[in-house]
Amino acid sequence: METVSAALIGLALSATCGFRVFVPLLAVCLSTRAESADGEPLVELAENFNWLASDPVLVVFLVAAIFEIAGYYLPIIDNFLDALATPAAVIAGSLITAAFLTGMEPWLQWLLGIIAGGGIAGAVQSTTVVARTGSTITTGGLGNPIVASVETGYSFLGSFLAVLAAPFALAIILILFFVGIYIYIHRRREGKVKARK
Repeated sequence: METVSAALIGLALSATCGFRVFVPLLAVCLSTRAESADGEPLVELAENFNWLASDPVLVVFLVAAIFEIAGYYLPIIDNFLDALATPAAVIAGSLITAAFLTGMEPWLQWLLGIIAGGGIAGAVQSTTVVARTGSTITTGGLGNPIVASVETGYSFLGSFLAVLAAPFALAIILILFFVGIYIYIHRRREGKVKARK
């Protein structure tokens, strides 16, 4: 049961990488330092991923998260971050899921991390690209800061819930993913209908 719970935490955190890359990585680092009510660590990482709990890594992730969040409010940097976000989210998602898969051979850890963690991070990131593109087209980019704020909020909330209630967080993120796909398909159909008229 502990292995399943750890895997769910890893997947939920990986999914939040689709909103912001460094916030979930920061959450991993912070949660390894926290303790539950019985004095046990809140989360445990696989043995070869203990470096994620180190002080230098905490500082790097904190600074990177601040710059990433701030960057989405600057128009030119916003577009540059969008170009980098999808591959970065997949890498971060793969790393996080692999870090939570304990008791496995390293090759299997990474394989499952890439398939499950990287896959879910990439899927969620795709919906944010669609939302930002829709915002840019419909508002001329003026609505992008609102989209950025919502994404950042989801990233923090998702990371928090992932550590404390992973199945719940994963369910919410998957619902948001499918809602994003529905909105995208609906807008495309509306665009085609308007084009015919």
